[in-house]
Amino acid sequence: MKKKLKFSRTSVYNIGYHFIWCPKYRRKVLVGRFRKRLKELLYEKAKQIGVNIVEMEIMPDHVHLFVKTTPKIAPYGIVKHLKGYSSRILGLEFSQPLWTRSYYCESVGHISEQTVRKYIASQRENECIKSQLPPS
Repeated sequence: MKKKLKFSRTSVYNIGYHFIWCPKYRRKVLVGRFRKRLKELLYEKAKQIGVNIVEMEIMPDHVHLFVKTTPKIAPYGIVKHLKGYSSRILGLEFSQPLWTRSYYCESVGHISEQTVRKYIASQRENECIKSQLPPS
């Protein structure tokens, strides 16, 4: 488990996000030179903002990204930077509008939501046992 954890001066974390977004009207434009250039731009911008792209798949009509990051960068900020930068550059180079305003985001970790819920619930129970208070 320690291999997955990252450390900063004030925190220990393991933050991953799965993002998906599409071109306007879900057009199948993410192919050929356009696809190759998009991939370059996403890696470039991710490096600039301190985000590690773990996996990327560019389909003709949508993008999948799995990224790891720090707690200092909000998911919407990551998407804003990646979509904004790539849209601006590709718009200049290929002169066509690119992304819809929406995107999909899911947090990814090594433990499930159910495990987190059980752990948090058990904390109150453990505290009540220690202090002999009835659970609320």
